[in-house]
Amino acid sequence: MFRAIVTAWKWFCYVVGTLTLAFIALQLWFFAHVVWWKVANPGATAFMSDRLAELRARDPQTTLKQQWLSYERISIHLKRAVIVAEDAKFIDHEGFDWEGIQRALEKNQKRGQPVAGGSTITQQLAKNLFLSGERSYVRKAQEALITLMLEAVLDKQRILEIYLNVAEWAEGVFGVEAAAQHYFRGGADR
Repeated sequence: MFRAIVTAWKWFCYVVGTLTLAFIALQLWFFAHVVWWKVANPGATAFMSDRLAELRARDPQTTLKQQWLSYERISIHLKRAVIVAEDAKFIDHEGFDWEGIQRALEKNQKRGQPVAGGSTITQQLAKNLFLSGERSYVRKAQEALITLMLEAVLDKQRILEIYLNVAEWAEGVFGVEAAAQHYFRGGADR
């Protein structure tokens, strides 16, 4: 009996240790990407890949539209409008707008279902870069960890630059330059 308990305990420790190492390895993988993106622009994001698969299920010839535009070339008016619309406290918070999260929770409780989110630009960027759009506590927890990494490594200007270039602005249209071409037949630098 004692031997069985010891064996079970060893297996339990082995499984927990393996899962812990896998979790740490995954976080290091995310962190390495964040550090790399301090100087390099990300290519296709997890959200782009998911969206492309979804669109190709309807039309196998579908392609995504995206063209990177440097922070300096993006219109100041567009940057300000996005901050006001998406995350008015972007400059002041460290990745989380606790008041916004509280308001969203209250609104969702009142309606009895999720109707509002309290995500900041940094949280949206974390989700778009690495995660799926599924709604789960595990995904939200991972999003929070990546948000902390983004805020620790990148400055606000770089976070906004990446966000403006990877956010979806229309079906299959990613980034402000592709959106400006799609909607206005002009560039996002005006």
